[in-house]
Amino acid sequence: MNALLASLPMYNLPEMRPHNTAFWTAVRAEMARAGESDLPVDLDFARPPVPLTIEPTVTFTQVCGYPLQTIFRGQAVLLGAPVYTAEYCHGATHVGVFLVRDDSPYRRLEDLCGCRFVFNSIHSNSGMNLPRRALADIAEGGALFANVAETHSQPGNIERVAKGEADATCVDCVTFAFFRRHRADLGRRLRVLGTTPPSPSIPFVTSRATPPEMVDKLRLALQRVGKSPEWAAVRDGLMLKDIVAPDPAAYARLLDYEREAAERGYPALR
Repeated sequence: MNALLASLPMYNLPEMRPHNTAFWTAVRAEMARAGESDLPVDLDFARPPVPLTIEPTVTFTQVCGYPLQTIFRGQAVLLGAPVYTAEYCHGATHVGVFLVRDDSPYRRLEDLCGCRFVFNSIHSNSGMNLPRRALADIAEGGALFANVAETHSQPGNIERVAKGEADATCVDCVTFAFFRRHRADLGRRLRVLGTTPPSPSIPFVTSRATPPEMVDKLRLALQRVGKSPEWAAVRDGLMLKDIVAPDPAAYARLLDYEREAAERGYPALR
């Protein structure tokens, strides 16, 4: 039997590993209280934010909502939706933030015409799907940027813009909040030019192969970690206010943004 896997790859700066470890320790403690000890001891910190698949052995992870509707459709079960204290989050939602250097001449999204834009992945919600929908209203069916590059790293894109290696990017507002907390010197070089439409927060999930009784225990464990005073310090480390039951319909609506962008003649960042 293959070993079970657990990871938290979405907000995974090296500086955050102690906080992610503490969170997983809290989840495991709550699961133990429910009589469940068959869980991975350690998180897999090498797992990419967009893996090839959600394997049957994945007991716990966090996966972007857009690929859950596309390349990972039918592979995962929703467990909980985090409520973050980061700016631009309202309840269990987040947005993408368009970032430029603080000393740049850009003042509105329209000013990005002709700039060098970087994004993390064609499968990313906050890096591609949400900005695609926001930009579709101003691109008028044509190309907006002089150059677009896929880099596979939102934190890397923040650094690229801060260092002048790219002109603009769009990243998850929670990612940017963590970046400013842990890499404040670079974070201060940037400003938010605009935001995307809102999206449900990045959910905690488990494999579709996880037994139903384990799914129920994981959901309850997350609710307790999200609310119990015992885990207040754990939540502070990850800017968590709560963890609530996810709304499957909210994640399905992310495909509406995809469709609306295509209807406006902007099916891809360009």
